[in-house]
Amino acid sequence: MAKIKLTKNEQKAQKDALKMYQRYLPTLTLKKQQLQTEIRTIEADAKAVRAKRQELEKKFESWIGVFGEEEVFPPDAVKVSNIRKGTGNIAGVRIPTYEGADFSRGDYDLYSTPLWVDLAADCMEQALSLDLQAEVLDEQVRLLRQELTTTSQRVNLFEKVKIPEAKANIKKISVYLGDQDTSAVVRSKISKKKIMQREAAQLTKEGAVV
Repeated sequence: MAKIKLTKNEQKAQKDALKMYQRYLPTLTLKKQQLQTEIRTIEADAKAVRAKRQELEKKFESWIGVFGEEEVFPPDAVKVSNIRKGTGNIAGVRIPTYEGADFSRGDYDLYSTPLWVDLAADCMEQALSLDLQAEVLDEQVRLLRQELTTTSQRVNLFEKVKIPEAKANIKKISVYLGDQDTSAVVRSKISKKKIMQREAAQLTKEGAVV
């Protein structure tokens, strides 16, 4: 604990600081709870998206072996040409949002390739879109966890350090000032008693002279 001045001005400063900590702590605690709730929700969303991706993969698993036939279905048949992202705000944190993606397809002869190639390409686009969506959700969680760490540190700082420290400082200053007041009263009484004794002695001396 840093050394403090045992003065009334410092006492007021410590009381003001305590009021500020006590005023902001509920807000920080609420933000912490909101972040925890949002993170759980987004993690559940990401899990659902990945489950949908797996379901899609199982649906077309009979085609996966065919994808390896480069002459029929080249690996660059489907490419992501653009990812559309927006921005959102959760508990004061700016996060990216997934708004879709644009895909381009490689050159292949529509007349010489089987019809399922187009269907497989559509499936790949859906799968890639779900992968991109999951990645954005992961980024949201990362940013919110980062903010949660900072907010939790502030809550702990206020609860376990700043508020107890301010209360202890106020008590220390109050005790010191109280002791000072008591000492001042005692000194005043002693001073008055000495004055009265001197006055009484002076009166006795004057009476004896007369």
